[in-house]
Amino acid sequence: MTEIDTSVPHSARIWNYWLGGKDNYPVDEAAGDAYTAVFPGIVTIARSSRAFLGRAIRYLVLEAGVRQFLDVGTGLPTVDNTHEVAQRHAPESRIVYVDNDPLVLAHARALLTSTPEGVTAYEDMSLFEPERILEAAARTLDPSRPTALILSGILGHVEGHDRARDLVRRLMAGLPSGSYLCVNDGSRGTDPDYEAAQDGYNETGAVPYFLRPVAEIEAYFDGLELVDPGVVSVPLWRPDPSPDGTAPRPVGQHGGLARKP
Repeated sequence: MTEIDTSVPHSARIWNYWLGGKDNYPVDEAAGDAYTAVFPGIVTIARSSRAFLGRAIRYLVLEAGVRQFLDVGTGLPTVDNTHEVAQRHAPESRIVYVDNDPLVLAHARALLTSTPEGVTAYEDMSLFEPERILEAAARTLDPSRPTALILSGILGHVEGHDRARDLVRRLMAGLPSGSYLCVNDGSRGTDPDYEAAQDGYNETGAVPYFLRPVAEIEAYFDGLELVDPGVVSVPLWRPDPSPDGTAPRPVGQHGGLARKP
């Protein structure tokens, strides 16, 4: 297995740190702290993204009747992972996680357990090999049944919007009618401070993450039927009632959910 390099910060481990997880190293905490010193709002974005994912999965299970999930670019397990939310509402749900990071692999095998009625599997491969992903997923998921493809915070790592769109298209092409696409990613046009912080981070030599205009995030859903309210800043997508009655505030992270006709 590939060695885990603890000498340079890693985006999945930094994200884990921001979400309050423990699967990170001092170099990741230092990078995360340096980022939050420039832009404290990144922690809100990380947690808003995770909350959006939870609401989207809840919709898929309870309203769309989906029982199969393909989560590509899983990242490190934290709280309310895809299988936990899905199986909480439908214990028979089957989930395939895909990532190619050795630290994610090590933790996924230990932590991504399943209900007795369902299945949780892990495939060690890259987003850049969509046909292999679909072939591997078919070992766990029924290719004839609707599946929800989850791409949470991963497409920003793809350099070139056309390439990212092509990867989405190829993955969705292998899923049957009635399947869903769930995407959320960092966006431009909402928070200039976030954009400045992320552009600065990309210039440090770390693995870059590209924020994209909302129109480019919307384009991932071309040919699909968007679920209301469409592609919006993630706190605004079907928000749960706030305990204190305050309205959710937009952040520089947009997402949506759409059905394949």
